[in-house]
Amino acid sequence: MVSTMKLVLFSALLLFSLQTGVSVTPLRFQHPLDPLTKEEITLVQTIVHRKYPTSNNTLSFNYIGLDDPHKDTILKWESTKPTTTTLPRKAFAIAIINTQTHQILIDLQTKTVLSDNIHNGNGFPTLSGDKLAVAIDLTLKYGPFKDSIKKRGLNLSEVVCSTFTLGWFGETQSRRTVRVECFMKESTPNIWVRPITGLTIVVDLDLMKIVEYHDRAIVPVPTTDNTEYRLSHLNPPFGPKQHSLATHQPQGPGFQINGYSVR
Repeated sequence: MVSTMKLVLFSALLLFSLQTGVSVTPLRFQHPLDPLTKEEITLVQTIVHRKYPTSNNTLSFNYIGLDDPHKDTILKWESTKPTTTTLPRKAFAIAIINTQTHQILIDLQTKTVLSDNIHNGNGFPTLSGDKLAVAIDLTLKYGPFKDSIKKRGLNLSEVVCSTFTLGWFGETQSRRTVRVECFMKESTPNIWVRPITGLTIVVDLDLMKIVEYHDRAIVPVPTTDNTEYRLSHLNPPFGPKQHSLATHQPQGPGFQINGYSVR
């Protein structure tokens, strides 16, 4: 009889894990303001992908976080001095789906989407690293850019680029674009003091293409003289040393860390 019950329980857990697409982990006591766990973040992604399959949609996540409960709800919960129960948890996600910004609220207990609103106002979600990497790669492979580098007598393999937001200047409808600026890494790790100026490169992150390119003027790239800042590569004489500084707390630190709480 016991073996039969174990088999039924195992089958139920296996079926649940296959339906959710998320591995089953033991429940643990959580404070309502604890950040989302890895499993909860994975669950959010699974639920959104289930509603918007990648076979028919282009989807990228720009933010996934806890949807904080109301303060009164938390205070009431804490007043009961709970030890094993926690409040129902919700997650808030911002995702770009087919170039539209979605604000999605998800109930993590029922594994359902509570709301899914499209943001039509000003501003865009936080830039994601994968999109910025593609923008830089587009620039380095762009024919006119390679011609500009060759025209300046520079080595393309020594060029590194970074992205910068363009900002909003009151347009009724603006595009999600970034400006790409490039630097020379040759002979110095301090790339920021060796910019390749005279170029304007704008990448549209929705279209994933270069939408604006101008080579205005050839300006010499600054030399590497006096750009080294790494101590292991510097030679004396060094500047004056700072006086030593000591702190002493005979009663220990004035704060306590307990899990995610700092008092």
